[in-house]
Amino acid sequence: MTGQSFRRLIWAAAACMALWPLNSALAQTQPTGTVRSTHGAWSIICDTPPGATSEQCAMMQNVIAEDRPEVGLSVVVLRTADNKAEILRVLAPLGVLLPNGLGLNVDGKDIGRAYFVRCFQDGCYAEVILEKPLLDTLKTGKAATFIVFQTPEEGIGIPVDLTGFSDGFKALP
Repeated sequence: MTGQSFRRLIWAAAACMALWPLNSALAQTQPTGTVRSTHGAWSIICDTPPGATSEQCAMMQNVIAEDRPEVGLSVVVLRTADNKAEILRVLAPLGVLLPNGLGLNVDGKDIGRAYFVRCFQDGCYAEVILEKPLLDTLKTGKAATFIVFQTPEEGIGIPVDLTGFSDGFKALP
């Protein structure tokens, strides 16, 4: 999946889910993806990007910081086009401190950090390969907290409900 196709899928998914606008561009984007199924807090959203030969799907959840309604994330799980790996990608808003990366805690346990790989006008992306230990942690966990930083000292915790993660992952085409 190209970066442009992935961004289009994220925007389509976010528009379909209508949980919160990431920015004014999202509000202007027409939904092109289809919510295939919902599993707890997660939705599987599919779309056929221009030039693609088949439909592409991603499991997604949009979340907002409880104490900072202007700070939100799109959390996306997808399989690579060759079906050889699963990826966890997180779209954070512009303005986050990039060198600190994106922190992750699951059920109060520090899992580590993912580094931001690139930024576009819609936000900055962090991604990791979902290797078995992390995948198992997400499948069995109850709640995750993703942490973005606006200053080196100020981390903003954004809760992500893991209810339905395991079932949604099984249903991901």
